[in-house]
Amino acid sequence: MSDTIPQVPHDPEASMYGPVTDWTTDFDHADPDYNRHAHEIWADLRETCPVAHTDRYGGTWLPVTHADVTRIAYDTEHFTSRSVVVSTAEQLAEAPIGGAPPITSDPPFHHHARRLLLPPFAPKQIDPWEDDVRSLCHELIDAMLEGMSDGVADDPDAGLTIDAAVQYAQHIPVNVIARMLGFPLEDADLFRGFVHDVLEGVNHDPAVRIAAFERLDAYLDVQIQDHVDNPRDDLTSFLMHSTIFDQPLSHEHVRGSIVLLLIAGIDTTWSAIGSSIWHLAGTPSDVQRLHAEPELWPTAIEEFLRAYAPVTMARMVAQDHDFNGCPMKKDEWVLLPFPAANLDPAEFERADEVLIDREVNRHAAFGLGIHRCLGSNLARLELRIAVETFVERFPEFELADPAAVRWSVGQIRGPRELPIKVLRRA
Repeated sequence: MSDTIPQVPHDPEASMYGPVTDWTTDFDHADPDYNRHAHEIWADLRETCPVAHTDRYGGTWLPVTHADVTRIAYDTEHFTSRSVVVSTAEQLAEAPIGGAPPITSDPPFHHHARRLLLPPFAPKQIDPWEDDVRSLCHELIDAMLEGMSDGVADDPDAGLTIDAAVQYAQHIPVNVIARMLGFPLEDADLFRGFVHDVLEGVNHDPAVRIAAFERLDAYLDVQIQDHVDNPRDDLTSFLMHSTIFDQPLSHEHVRGSIVLLLIAGIDTTWSAIGSSIWHLAGTPSDVQRLHAEPELWPTAIEEFLRAYAPVTMARMVAQDHDFNGCPMKKDEWVLLPFPAANLDPAEFERADEVLIDREVNRHAAFGLGIHRCLGSNLARLELRIAVETFVERFPEFELADPAAVRWSVGQIRGPRELPIKVLRRA
């Protein structure tokens, strides 16, 4: 498989590891080729090595079938969630909270930590955000158009090139999450930097990685103290005034939950938005059909989530365990690529095709088991409005240069640079 995939230049200064030599025995989720060619890699592994292994990161396993991913996701006895990002530097906070509760919490504590966050992400709390998100999307598109030359802006049929990731997708969840948490909107670049450090810098020297977490913690400590000094009604204050077992949440619990909301709530959603636009840019027939049959939008969004699910979660082996003949050792990692599970032909008919009218679609884009994404209502709303608005404002568009699309590295998959040529504007 690796012989057929063009190699992206490797940056030896940023990574502790060299290029991948064999995806079955030496894979690396931080290799630039991994996310760029993930669908082909998973398909090949599914046929030849459904549970791959690498010695990198102290030993990591990669199951790619729906059945195996599901089985591990539900097995909280043999697999712990105390650390969910495979990297060179483990971030193992004290049990039972973990570093980013509830996603880093195991049962039985997990149940109580998760229940705390369900009310603010219930549909009745999320649905009122629709108008604000739609306005934001239009504002971002207006800003892109205003940045064009006068000659192009005056001619609605003239082609123009925009970056749908950098100028559009990356701004939407940053704005929403910052407002929900009560954080300064002008810190948006800081948030994107934190996301990069935590989720993409997984193969950096451990000292570099630890320093990045210290910067994030220091920033959040300042924001929490500001909420003490200047009380207001937002999600940060909600956490600060919540209780568990009739006791206030510890500072570490509050800060850890904010880490989860800030990091996961941003990168997963902007990646899903970018991947959906990437698909439509290369599939004009789907754009035309959505214009002609707008009733297909709900199934189209679910299909984009299935086919381009952004999230691969991770577990650690809690104790030596033989999994389908694989001798997994305590404290080794296991990646759970929910996107690969979604593409398994044993689970989905025509799994490798994107069918925007697919009606039966029990995908795993938001995870499986006890850690299923509690922010799914918000993510769906942002994704739907962002893609709908983009297609509404740009009825015809295409990839400006397919080779110029740059994909993320790490466990969240999505385009980081997405040059789009707009062929027609509404």
